Amino acid sequence: MDLQDMVWIDSVLSMVRLRRPLIHNITNFVVMNTTANALLALGASPIMSHSVEDLDDLVPAADAIVVNIGTVDDYFAYSMLKAVQLAKSYKKPVVLDPVGAGATKLRTRVALMLLNSGGVSVVRGNFGEMSALAGEYGRTKGVEATFYESGKAARLALEVASRYSVVAGVTGPIDYVSDGKRVFGIELKKSSKSLEQVIERVTGLGCMVSALIGAFIAVEEPLKACIAGIAMFKAVSLYAAEDSPYPGSFHVKLYDWLYRIDGEGIRSVVKVDKVEPQGEA
Repeated sequence: MDLQDMVWIDSVLSMVRLRRPLIHNITNFVVMNTTANALLALGASPIMSHSVEDLDDLVPAADAIVVNIGTVDDYFAYSMLKAVQLAKSYKKPVVLDPVGAGATKLRTRVALMLLNSGGVSVVRGNFGEMSALAGEYGRTKGVEATFYESGKAARLALEVASRYSVVAGVTGPIDYVSDGKRVFGIELKKSSKSLEQVIERVTGLGCMVSALIGAFIAVEEPLKACIAGIAMFKAVSLYAAEDSPYPGSFHVKLYDWLYRIDGEGIRSVVKVDKVEPQGEA
């Protein structure tokens, strides 16, 4: 199947809405409500629990696990590691969002610990976070990337995917997804001033993407799930910004568009191309 034609995304969307997969999120306090509503709007069934005591019951029942280190502490880290280990034993797919990796030693250490556990299926982060996972630092300030270069981002996706045997998604102006062998670029077919301005005023958008990838990976293999989640969110973000280029109402419009988006709506504004990374990450 040609991943670039994006026709396949229709069936993936339909499967999510038909099956309503249960997505267990161990995520940060800033985005719990946001990501739960995003998953519900798309058609999945979220559960938000960081309790270690819940894991023996929730991991076997869940269709996918999403771990997000945005407000990490020792308890969160232990719960996430146990969840990833249980998911591996039950053969449940796991999405990791390494929020702020590279900004602090704790975040980098926890992200690497989870990746090295061998239970992660997809890791999705911004340029700075993914650079830290590849061994480069100083490209993250707080939880935001301080640097982005398209050619290096493509190479970075390939390097992280290959190093940790995962699917890696590097998000930015152009997003890149790799399974360690191939790299795909995802971008809007047209620029949008409204979108460029509003995304700087809303928190948790990357966390939303990771959670939505969790919905897709519950019904599809990791590479297609990651491409689908990123491509869909790029489309709904554009439509939401065109409807309302203001932070508060933009957030609400994201939920509306997640509820109503279809494959044609994604394909009409987003393109996916196979790329050949150049140089070093």
